[in-house]
Amino acid sequence: MVQKNAQKNFSIEFFPPKTPEGAEKLRVTRAKLAELHPRYFSVTFGAGGSTQKGTLDTVLDIRSEGHEAAPHLSCLGSSREALRTILTQYKDHGIKRLVALRGDLPSGYGAMDISSGEFRYANELVEFIRAETGDWFHIEVAAYPEMHPQAKSPQDDVQRYVNKVKAGASGAITQYFYNADAYFRFVEEAQKLGATIPVIAGIMPITNYSQLMRFSDMCGTEIPRWIRLKLASYGDDTDSIRAFGLDVVTQLCERLLAGGAPGLHFYTLNQSAATIAIWQRLKL
Repeated sequence: MVQKNAQKNFSIEFFPPKTPEGAEKLRVTRAKLAELHPRYFSVTFGAGGSTQKGTLDTVLDIRSEGHEAAPHLSCLGSSREALRTILTQYKDHGIKRLVALRGDLPSGYGAMDISSGEFRYANELVEFIRAETGDWFHIEVAAYPEMHPQAKSPQDDVQRYVNKVKAGASGAITQYFYNADAYFRFVEEAQKLGATIPVIAGIMPITNYSQLMRFSDMCGTEIPRWIRLKLASYGDDTDSIRAFGLDVVTQLCERLLAGGAPGLHFYTLNQSAATIAIWQRLKL
């Protein structure tokens, strides 16, 4: 199942630091990861726009270092006017790539706040970006091989993804996963519905068991039982956890690339060691 792509794309994700010390640590991390020559660095966007300034500052830092940057843009809790201002800022700075997401509302907001906003779904955001900026931006959207935790059904989830593609998405990045079959099945089902844009596989290196379980519970990612049991058996032995995690994720990446995945997107959590190790094992 080979997807349409001229060459494999490999990219790296950061979150915007909240302190000057964090910003400096990220510069050091970014310098190490830049040696891998990724296609671009993406920068996340907090719930309800809570890190908008940090996202812009980090993106401009990346640009000043000579690398392509892709800011995340979320629509929940954002007005058309606010989004129009952000899009103008990014255009003025020569940013050509966006990651367009529904996003999350800050804690304390309920379902009524979602339904009463100007945007409810990411396809509406993609449509708005295209209407405002034409083909200026390469727009990446999210894909969920194991189903979005708020989706009504797998079929509903795939259809919502297809809606984003029809709205004008250029490519997609998946939520991280550890079951390659889920990825291949999702891509196959989407293609049958006419969604043929490249679907880049999101990759989360395994370095911390409790952190991984916490993240996975929040986003609905399944940790296969054999992986969970193996990680739990190591207790506080961080070296064994990292070594095992490196083997598992490298093998996952190898299978994805061999099966036709058009690229990998690494969720670094602003760390470099695990991503570099996997990248080198894959000989990217």
